[in-house]
Amino acid sequence: MYSVNIKNSVFQVEKSKEKTLVDGEIMDWNLSKISERHFHVLYKGQSLNLEVVSVDAEAKTVKLKLNNKPCDIQLKDKFDLLLEKLGMNISQQHAAKEIKAPMPGLIFDIKVKVGDEVKKGDPVLILEAMKMENILKSPGDGLVKTIKIKKGDSVEKNQVLIQF
Repeated sequence: MYSVNIKNSVFQVEKSKEKTLVDGEIMDWNLSKISERHFHVLYKGQSLNLEVVSVDAEAKTVKLKLNNKPCDIQLKDKFDLLLEKLGMNISQQHAAKEIKAPMPGLIFDIKVKVGDEVKKGDPVLILEAMKMENILKSPGDGLVKTIKIKKGDSVEKNQVLIQF
């Protein structure tokens, strides 16, 4: 069982080899692959063009274009649903709290300032270590509250650099 969130509408999806159920009803559709990311869908006598724009397996999100209209889909599998039922929502854990130095080094550049909003994966600073520049990225979404270092500072391993 999966939970699919499309434009704030939630659908319960069950899939087996023979059929797909959406909210308990059989999904009667014909899906034909045209190319790697393009599909033709025939549903209730309507012909639709479907393009897979991107898939983020870690975040369990899919960006599609259905007849050239963008559509974002958030998926939850049975484990996500169980964790949510137990009150252990994983999406709450994606908020960044702080970034620590992964190794000793020198702060080469800082890409953010206090008050900046960052998303997971955004570059926040460059740490030079062992003659290599290492881009440190935000571990989650957050708002930069404090920057505890400045350009040119030497840092130790596990030293807090930025707090969210």
